[in-house]
Amino acid sequence: MSIVEKHTIHKDLSIRDALIKLDLISPSSILFVVDEKNLLLGSLTDGDLRRGFIRGLDFENNLLDFVQPNPVFIGEREYDLNKLDQFRKDHLKIIPIINSERQIIDILDFSQRKTLIPADAVLMAGGEGKRLRPLTEKTPKPLLLVGEKPIIEYNIDRLKEVGVHTINISINYLGDQLEQYFGDGSQKDIRINYVRETKPLGTIGSVLLVEDFDHEDIIVMNSDLLTNIDFNDFFKTYQEAKADMIVATTSYHVDVPYAVLEVNENNAVKSLKEKPRYTYYSNAGIYILKKNLLSMIPRDKFFDITDLMDRIIEMDLKLVTYPINGYWLDIGKHEDFKKAQEDIKHIKF
Repeated sequence: MSIVEKHTIHKDLSIRDALIKLDLISPSSILFVVDEKNLLLGSLTDGDLRRGFIRGLDFENNLLDFVQPNPVFIGEREYDLNKLDQFRKDHLKIIPIINSERQIIDILDFSQRKTLIPADAVLMAGGEGKRLRPLTEKTPKPLLLVGEKPIIEYNIDRLKEVGVHTINISINYLGDQLEQYFGDGSQKDIRINYVRETKPLGTIGSVLLVEDFDHEDIIVMNSDLLTNIDFNDFFKTYQEAKADMIVATTSYHVDVPYAVLEVNENNAVKSLKEKPRYTYYSNAGIYILKKNLLSMIPRDKFFDITDLMDRIIEMDLKLVTYPINGYWLDIGKHEDFKKAQEDIKHIKF
């Protein structure tokens, strides 16, 4: 049973039918009353039924006599992340998503999804993972287990959690194993597509193999990252900056154990810093970009994401950074993989 079927009931069914369905899904839950075209007519809770009985209604009355006629809903692709955050703060648990004709097309259950980010995703999973051999001789690196799940599955599950419904996986080396493991994504109630590189296309070139995107914004990330980045805040930062592209970064500190002199062109000392710490920001392999930027990527050629960022800067478009304040680990070497096995016991996702 789909989540829409679970939380909808036809207007012509009986009060007894509604009580049975509410009891099955949880008495504290909610049903949305629809007609034969699945149009939203109202909402119905156990409390609505009790209040109706108190008003003198009985089991012979129509469901529409009990409903709340103006339930909260979300318009298709009209996702305001700040409004969704407020819904969650207001303790709304289940909200219907409707199209322009008021048909229910999906349900947002805050126990399953934290928000609805209006973006598609591309996970890069075509690398050979040579530095992790022999672990990757028969298994693609994204499918190596960290704890109880493959590395890539943590990222897929977290993207699903923030409402990303379509995930494209770029595969090459042992890619058939990824297809067999995840299938079309239906078991996770998402859609997973696969694009296969026939030759190395760099860290962004294979994005052009995706036939189409549903949204104007695309999340691109390496599949071998273990991270609890806040995707909701990441996307909101991108939106609020009105950026063409945003790149997640991790901080890297360099401590100089000596006094550092700052001098001018005449070697005159301008300032003195005692054992300073310098902070640099490194590319974390997670990006959001406008779909129209794909036109800058040459087709069927090796092209790295850093090449795209160079072009964006050259064209004076807006590229911004987002510092990851939580956990992030690029699992590239054996020591990283070993660290991940220990860290996963303590990471809060």
